[in-house]
Amino acid sequence: MSDLEQLRAEHEALIQFLYLAPVGLAQADLDGAIVMMNPIAAQLLMPLSHDGSLDNLFTALEGVAPELRHLSSRFDKPSGKICDGLHVHLNAGGTGKKIPQILAITLLKLDGRRMMAVIDDVTLQVRRERQLRQNDAWLNAILTGITDYALVGLDAQGAVTDWNPSIGRVTGFGAEIVGRPYSVFYPRDAMTPERVLDRLHDADKDGWSLDEGTRARADGSSFWGSAMIAPLPDRADGDGRAGEPDGPAYCLILRDITDKREASECRRREAYGDYLTGLANRRAFFEAAEQELARSRFVPRSTAVIVVDADHFKAINDRYGHPGGDAVLQHLAAILAETFREVDTVARIGGEEFAVLLPSTDLARAEMVARRLRGVVASQVVQFDDAGIRYTLSAGVACLEPAEGPDGGIDLLLKRADQALYAAKRAGRNRVMCWRPESTDPAPPGEEGGKNAA
Repeated sequence: MSDLEQLRAEHEALIQFLYLAPVGLAQADLDGAIVMMNPIAAQLLMPLSHDGSLDNLFTALEGVAPELRHLSSRFDKPSGKICDGLHVHLNAGGTGKKIPQILAITLLKLDGRRMMAVIDDVTLQVRRERQLRQNDAWLNAILTGITDYALVGLDAQGAVTDWNPSIGRVTGFGAEIVGRPYSVFYPRDAMTPERVLDRLHDADKDGWSLDEGTRARADGSSFWGSAMIAPLPDRADGDGRAGEPDGPAYCLILRDITDKREASECRRREAYGDYLTGLANRRAFFEAAEQELARSRFVPRSTAVIVVDADHFKAINDRYGHPGGDAVLQHLAAILAETFREVDTVARIGGEEFAVLLPSTDLARAEMVARRLRGVVASQVVQFDDAGIRYTLSAGVACLEPAEGPDGGIDLLLKRADQALYAAKRAGRNRVMCWRPESTDPAPPGEEGGKNAA
């Protein structure tokens, strides 16, 4: 066999491997232009294409993984792994009953001209890993630092039933907390009345409910703590209520784990944080929305979403370069983080697109907060190098009311908010619009901002 025939045979073997591989494989140049891909890659990427074509890897993934282009451009080694198993959270598919799809993307720089993308659907694997992490956290809560804990009895509605010295030792609260909901141990805007009951329902369903985050002391200071709620085995009578009207139905174990906060936050940022802004990423947003809408089946409540987009962002990038655009996104992210409650999920879900999930919030309340956000942004200037960058935002607001039920899912809620956002842009930008059920056309609020001249 000649060298040319040998080369052809090896090339055919490579092509056969590419097409038969059990994961998606796509070869592209360093700008993202796709040279070839196998059928699995096309199947996974095609739903992300806006025009039905798959010419550029970065363009196809821009709406769900805007960081890929950034990571690739900043990778200065001649070859190597640009990213490894980056999770990309896609929409669920409209009905609210389909499991939201999660892709894992690995980018390999082959040489100075080429890179390879490995794309895999890891939806079920991620769900299994999440359950394992919860199990590990439960064991850690039981076995680690058990000498430093507060043991709290809760009634069937989540109110503290009695006081004991362990509560005072960890939180500083006295007997005055008896009869108050356990949210007294959380920052003021970290819990809603519905969320208090959600934790109890989770404990009933799974045998326990554990969360970790900022906790509040009586003197106003805070600490990083874990809170595990478990139902008491002899708590219920034949009607399913606590056996004694004032007796405990649940046990809350509250622990101060401030010394473990840095490691915990580092893991959280790696999995759920946006690399540029420090906000939650798309994956975190969809997981939070999935949980919130599932819980609303037990305790019906309004759930709102605000979608925010920086106006004329391409013009900002063209004038000030990508570093200037990054400064604007970081500035907007900081204002978003300051504007919303701790119980809300504020996330970057696209290049210059952000979304906020607001539990237990109706349309009027969400609209009011969105207007305030718009006004704050329009009044400020981003200092970049020697220039001051002014920009504005457009926002779309939508809400699922209890009467509708949660079955429309986050896809329906985002679709409505996106329709309102596009209407705000068509109307001149720098304004807030709401989606209303009586019409498919979003209705403007009573007060609008002026036209963006950026």
